[in-house]
Amino acid sequence: MATLVTGGVGFVGANIVKGLAQAGHQVICSDLSEPDQLFMDFLGELSVEVSFAQGDILDQQAVERLGVDYAIDKIVHAAVFTVNRVELETERSRDVISINLEGTANLLELARKQRVKRFIYVSSGAVYGDANSPDQTLNEDVVPAPKQLYGITKYASELVTRRYGELHGFSTASVRLSTPYGPMERVTGHREVMSAFYHWTGQVVRGEAIQPEALEQGRDFTYVADIVDGIRAILDAPELPHDLYNITAGVWVTLRELLDQLILLSSATKIMEPDGGGSKIQNTGPGRGPLSGHRLFQDLDWTAGYDLNAGLAEYLQWRKDAPFHD
Repeated sequence: MATLVTGGVGFVGANIVKGLAQAGHQVICSDLSEPDQLFMDFLGELSVEVSFAQGDILDQQAVERLGVDYAIDKIVHAAVFTVNRVELETERSRDVISINLEGTANLLELARKQRVKRFIYVSSGAVYGDANSPDQTLNEDVVPAPKQLYGITKYASELVTRRYGELHGFSTASVRLSTPYGPMERVTGHREVMSAFYHWTGQVVRGEAIQPEALEQGRDFTYVADIVDGIRAILDAPELPHDLYNITAGVWVTLRELLDQLILLSSATKIMEPDGGGSKIQNTGPGRGPLSGHRLFQDLDWTAGYDLNAGLAEYLQWRKDAPFHD
């Protein structure tokens, strides 16, 4: 039996594919895009544990064929259209809804037909909307209040996932991720605005000067390997006391702290004055406060293993070794 991962060539998806293969899963990597050389190098020897199925989650027949071609007993649905700028949200409104809602419905129908043991929907802290105060910690009992189509479709998919599992008798859980960083973040057809981690580590490995901006902004950035380990723990748990979990390091990190840590890790880091031009970095504030990981710790004894120093050091080394210098 195998675990299907949708969006498996994307940033978080690629890490899920690799992490589950490392944990002993036979993995089916499904994505609209073909795996490129960077992805195959990232998997390395684990590629023998992975089958690849190129297809569109909006193509119901293609999704159904996955159930014919493979014996699937678990699904991690990570395919998503990530939209974090109003211009793109305005331009691609219909696509956001189609991919993030209709795609989820197609995967849930596959889960029903395959009688899977567990279906994990990969959601986002964006469902919470803005915090009431900058230091508000958001646990799973906070009432969601998403403002953008991305968060709205994520929350709607959580509800549909829960109800589908109830109606058709299979275990489901949604996982709300705090802001991830780490290997395999890159521009794709469904992810266009990159994080400060991506831009600044790239500038360091290229020997370019960092142009710091918005240094007081921050998030509960979480190293992607920790996010994958949390998903694996939920996917493989014999029983789940809840069907909704935050996955987070639970620590607020400002961009100033990120910059300071980069300087400590790489003495060759160069800094230049901002030019006042338009930002290419994903906006992190003002917005929600940090997520709480207490429920996942209480239920499954899970906590994040990487602090900023460890996660950033590993990510920076990957950027140097991959090589991935874009």
